[in-house]
Amino acid sequence: MDFWQRYRAIDARDTRFDGQFYTAVRTTGIYCRPSCPARTPKAGNVTFYETSAAAHEAGYRACKRCLPEAVPGTPAWNIRQDIAGRAMRLINDGVINRDGVGGLAARLGYSSRQLNRILSQELGAGPLSLARASRAQTARTLLVSTSMKLADIAFASGFSSVRQFNDTMVEVFAMTPTGLRATAKHHGPATPTTALTLSLPYREPFDPGVFSFLAVRALPGIEAGTATSYARTLRLPHGDARFSVEYDAGMPGRPLTLTIGAVDLRDLAALLSRVRRLFDLDADPVAIDNALAADARLASAVTGAPGIRMPGALDPQELLIRAMIGQQITVAAARAALTQLSAAGSPTLLPGDGLDRLFPTAAEIADHGYTLLRGPQRRIDSLRTAAAALAAGELDFGYGDDLPGLAAKLLPLAGVGPWTVGYVAMRVLGAPDVFLANDAAVRNGIRALAMMSPAGAASPDFREVSPWRSYATMHLWRAAATQGSPRSEKSVAEKAMR
Repeated sequence: MDFWQRYRAIDARDTRFDGQFYTAVRTTGIYCRPSCPARTPKAGNVTFYETSAAAHEAGYRACKRCLPEAVPGTPAWNIRQDIAGRAMRLINDGVINRDGVGGLAARLGYSSRQLNRILSQELGAGPLSLARASRAQTARTLLVSTSMKLADIAFASGFSSVRQFNDTMVEVFAMTPTGLRATAKHHGPATPTTALTLSLPYREPFDPGVFSFLAVRALPGIEAGTATSYARTLRLPHGDARFSVEYDAGMPGRPLTLTIGAVDLRDLAALLSRVRRLFDLDADPVAIDNALAADARLASAVTGAPGIRMPGALDPQELLIRAMIGQQITVAAARAALTQLSAAGSPTLLPGDGLDRLFPTAAEIADHGYTLLRGPQRRIDSLRTAAAALAAGELDFGYGDDLPGLAAKLLPLAGVGPWTVGYVAMRVLGAPDVFLANDAAVRNGIRALAMMSPAGAASPDFREVSPWRSYATMHLWRAAATQGSPRSEKSVAEKAMR
């Protein structure tokens, strides 16, 4: 978007741009979300920033009226496959909190100095400032949504000391942590953190079909899902975690509520980021739906399911294992095989709500988990080899990869082909423009939709809806399932793959 497109958005107070850019006003020294109800400032007094960190660096403070940090994030970090986008995905996952700027730079293949220069040029702030903004946003969420002690909030948000936490909150919001908490509804006295309940902001419309997608793949003891809820255990850098998410379409605002049953506070920011990725809560559904509906083949599907989401991944390594097992067979058969494999996982230290196990680690699969699988020996051997490479650190990928880099890492593996890479890219990287042309269910979905809307001269790879073809794939999968066609996670055309 150029300056005047953004200025028209703030003049219209368009809420769908909240979180996608920030408006700084020189005469007031504050920055706002695009939908701020205050009077629209003169264009000559406005500067737009891609990140709140850039506004902080320029000396602006957050608006107390519109609370620009209390919005969904931008979908740009998934759309962008450049260093800036990859870095932001890792920063949001807490890499700087765990490994410092040096660790972030190493993952991206740059020196700390080079990375600082790139991010300052692209985003208006260096990695430390971007991480500080992320911490401040997490802290604000916890302050207004929970009764956690201030010291717990400080460390859960990634601050190294309470003093640093206090100074940052005053600098960013012009309010003390206690003052920020006073702006929210009363939560009662602070209590030890055993369970937290938070509201997850998102852009409407929101299609709850993502819950059904996860529910049919849920593994007993590790996950549980319904058409409007999902819960699971998870292994995070500092320990086990357990959470649930519920959607209530009948309540005002149709809230998405996250309940964290157990987590090490040092992992809280990473958990929040990963849950948002799992439910694709930073997507811009209006932009996606508008592009997809322009294709006659998808128009009726978009009308029937506005705001469709692309499920993310809570654990990149786990997702690869699940993809390798799920290819060439139906979802039900894949779930049965994964349920067998899950017996190799260790019990969680924080059981509850019927969830008592963790998905097996790569080391557990390579050591003995593979013996629980049934099927072609070649497929089992391929899975064991991939798990061994993950366990040994010979294969390392995650949220910070780009699509070419991911393909270069995965394609040399026996049992991995273009479908697997595309599926992992969709769910781990959040890549929005993947089209799985050889997927059996995609082809069945195309046929199902063609019965309602003839394709005409449209291209078979749906290039007309780029860069949102991953969402087209989600609609095609749903159309195939609705028509009762075989729901394979992979095309039979790849059965001859290595």
